[in-house]
Amino acid sequence: MKAKVSIIMGSTSDLPVMEKAAKVLNDFRIPFEIHALSAHRTPEEVEKFAKGAFDRGIKAIIAGAGMAAHLPGVIAAMTPIPVIGVPINASLDGMDALLSIAQMPPGIPVATVGINGAMNAGILAGQILAIGDSELQKVVIAFKESLKEKMVKANEELASIKYDFKTN
Repeated sequence: MKAKVSIIMGSTSDLPVMEKAAKVLNDFRIPFEIHALSAHRTPEEVEKFAKGAFDRGIKAIIAGAGMAAHLPGVIAAMTPIPVIGVPINASLDGMDALLSIAQMPPGIPVATVGINGAMNAGILAGQILAIGDSELQKVVIAFKESLKEKMVKANEELASIKYDFKTN
């Protein structure tokens, strides 16, 4: 089994956030790998990873980083593969990371999810891969349908809650 998605984080302290992407990819049955690489502390390893990802068959990269959050952009600058940035709330309520990832210069796009939004990054990676994979597309569609079912059930549960002045 060869990885199709890489999950990269600036530090293993980011794992509690980034493991949400891993769970989605696992649930979607998409092979993935996880690495800790730092744009600032291990720039040579980041370059080697980014430049070699395409030849290794990686189809999407999910990169999480906090604070200065250069990791997703640095990777995006060195690969033709779509990069999904996950800003991590490490300081300033994550706004510093969000802006560092979202405000990329022209020609170096990084798809950016919300602060600590690794779950959405995993879903987005699944949707990207599903474009060319009809079986995966079925999995993604079933997942989306399950979201609707959860809302229907939630409203049924809310309907059973009684208050003197509740009208529904």
